[in-house]
Amino acid sequence: MQSKIWRIAALLVLSAMIVSACGGAATEAPPAETAAPPETEAPVVTEAPVVTEAPPPEFVFGLLMVGPYNDHGWSQAHYEAGLYVEEHIPGARMVYIDKVNSSDRPGTTPAQLAEDLLAQGAQLIIFSSDDMKDGATEFAAAHPEIPVIHASGDVAWAEGMNYLGLPNMVNVMPRAEDAKHIAGCAAALTTQTGRIGYLGPLINDETRRLASSAYLGARYCWTEILGRDPADLEFSVVWIGFWFNIPGFTADPTQVADTFYNGGYDVVISGIDTTEGLVEARRITEAGNPVFDVAYDYELGCDEAPEVCLGAAYFNWRPFYLRYVQAAINGTFAPAFEWLGPDWTDINNLDTSYTGFVQGPGLSAEASANLDQFIALLAGGLNLWTGPINLQDGTGYLADGVVATPQQVWYLPQLLEGMEGQSVPPQ
Repeated sequence: MQSKIWRIAALLVLSAMIVSACGGAATEAPPAETAAPPETEAPVVTEAPVVTEAPPPEFVFGLLMVGPYNDHGWSQAHYEAGLYVEEHIPGARMVYIDKVNSSDRPGTTPAQLAEDLLAQGAQLIIFSSDDMKDGATEFAAAHPEIPVIHASGDVAWAEGMNYLGLPNMVNVMPRAEDAKHIAGCAAALTTQTGRIGYLGPLINDETRRLASSAYLGARYCWTEILGRDPADLEFSVVWIGFWFNIPGFTADPTQVADTFYNGGYDVVISGIDTTEGLVEARRITEAGNPVFDVAYDYELGCDEAPEVCLGAAYFNWRPFYLRYVQAAINGTFAPAFEWLGPDWTDINNLDTSYTGFVQGPGLSAEASANLDQFIALLAGGLNLWTGPINLQDGTGYLADGVVATPQQVWYLPQLLEGMEGQSVPPQ
């Protein structure tokens, strides 16, 4: 019995040893280098936020045009300047009314129509004709908080005859007398008869000085470049009575041009807003009598009839309008009078030159070369408003060697000696 008990005890000890050995193996920690890494989530990839700039605040400017916005002349030049502002100033938007004249809009005034533009949200108003002088002044006085640009006019010219000192008025005008000098020269270099016609609008200070500038350019090139006798040059001005044809009110510019061409004038210089002189030159040339025209107002003026066009003397309003609309946006708009000429480094740079001359296909190669020579002289300082210059009635205006003051050019009281045509409006 005792031996049996010892055998059982021995078996129990042996079993305990086996269990102890197996248990030690099961609980041993694995080496650190083989431990599984903790489970983690994949990082979330996000795109950078898109930053969008707020659109620029809208600035609305209003434009009043005396004729149709697509007249190939004066009004279109202003309209395209407005488009230029829209293109170059973010947020700028033009609203406009064209045909602002007593025939197309009877019973209305420019000042009243400017009120309509205000109602459309305009924050600046452009009056784009000398004919709107009274309306621009009336509106500016009634709305001192609204910047006003008057294309032409002189009420902001402190040294002028009509200064009013309005705090919100700017007068701007390209010095187109230079472009008209070039137009007159092109005509003189081309004419075979020595007879040049000038198709004029109404008669005022502006139109007298521009017609006279064309004559001075023609006379210089006739005598100094071609070496001809000044007595053999005829320069005649006929006024139609307004900036363009109004049936029953003005003379018909088509008939006036025809009278010139059929009367031995082989070049007509246009001074009106539209292209009748050019159209008639083409018609008469196609009938077998070669004649030519110099276009006006708009840099693409020759496009109407390029084969008979000697060139286009034009106004460029783009830099004016761009500067003053930007000034209004910036809060720096201030009254000013500006009468600025060509950029003589490039008279046809529409970003920098306030007036220019585009030579037309009708100009011969020889005339073109001579015209380039004349332009170079003007760029170098030649001033044709230098005496001796007499007025049409023979009165002395500038003594020999005397250079005209800006006021003497701007307020020219008559046409010049050597020119035919009326100097003052008919009574």
